[in-house]
Amino acid sequence: MVTQKGKKKIKKRFSGRTWKWGLFCILSACLAVAIFFGYRLFGPNTRPFHDHKFFYIHTGSSYGQVIEALKTQGIVKNIRSLEWVAERLHYPEHVHAGKYKITPGMNNLALIRLLRSGKQTPVKVVLNKLRTKSDLAGFISQKLEPDSLTLMALLQDNTYLRQYGLDTNTAMCAIIPNTYEFFWNTSAEDFFARMIKEKDRFWTDKREEKASAIGLTPQQVYIMASIVEEETNKRTDKPLIASVYLNRLRTGMRLAADPTARFAAGDFTLRRITGKQTMIASPYNTYRQPGLPPGPICTPSIQTIDAVLSAPQTDYFYFCAKADFSGYNVYATSYREHLRNARAYQRALDSLHIN
Repeated sequence: MVTQKGKKKIKKRFSGRTWKWGLFCILSACLAVAIFFGYRLFGPNTRPFHDHKFFYIHTGSSYGQVIEALKTQGIVKNIRSLEWVAERLHYPEHVHAGKYKITPGMNNLALIRLLRSGKQTPVKVVLNKLRTKSDLAGFISQKLEPDSLTLMALLQDNTYLRQYGLDTNTAMCAIIPNTYEFFWNTSAEDFFARMIKEKDRFWTDKREEKASAIGLTPQQVYIMASIVEEETNKRTDKPLIASVYLNRLRTGMRLAADPTARFAAGDFTLRRITGKQTMIASPYNTYRQPGLPPGPICTPSIQTIDAVLSAPQTDYFYFCAKADFSGYNVYATSYREHLRNARAYQRALDSLHIN
């Protein structure tokens, strides 16, 4: 028979065990909660998506639109946990447009900190030869956020261009082919302003002095270089071709440049220019119009611009592609000599049935 004293001992022993078990349960629950919230913060929550690297937030996007994009693009595994972290880091009030590099396995804390910081990945834009304003607008719209119509509107706006000393014909003179870095959400206005800044940096005092020495403005040098660019890609030929056009310009002779007739025709696949193209009525057709065209027919390389600025003094007034199709040219001081060279090249074209 258990005495009253024994009952008290048993009750005390069991109450001690109950307290310890209760404490264990509380601690376990706290640990579980800590693990749960720790996983929300530090557990991987992103996976590979479309281009496997970047997430784009458009200018003016709301927090809700960002969350919806992350969800629909399949970037985040658990969108609710991401929202929980985003709200506690006050991301809804700090949405920044841009291009962000997101790697698989990023946790919520790292992802929200990245988007909240606005530290986007720059876009490398390599500008090479482009022929028209629409070419430029289309190319840039593939690299940066502004669409081609927005950029074209600027390039066709004389009032806007006038502040930079340009017009709709000379707008492309602002483009110096090179490699540049932009933020993806750069506006059309900021893109063009950057191009103006790069143009001004390119036209150093030394280059401007060289332009003045050959009797041209920087814009005129650029326009002439655009013709030379279309004539050849041979480094050694560029200064010589420039010398031919400079000689024609100085003596009042029409440039009669095939690339300008091709530009006027709007068919850049033409390999052989005939009377059909040379008779086109266009201010860009130097077979019919005296002097330089009103604007460039492409964006010439820096090498070609410098070739014009450093063109040698020659007696050449004519040049023609060599009949061996080497890509080089043969030069002449007289029209009679030029005709012999031209006939040889035309016979070579005919033998290959090139129209």
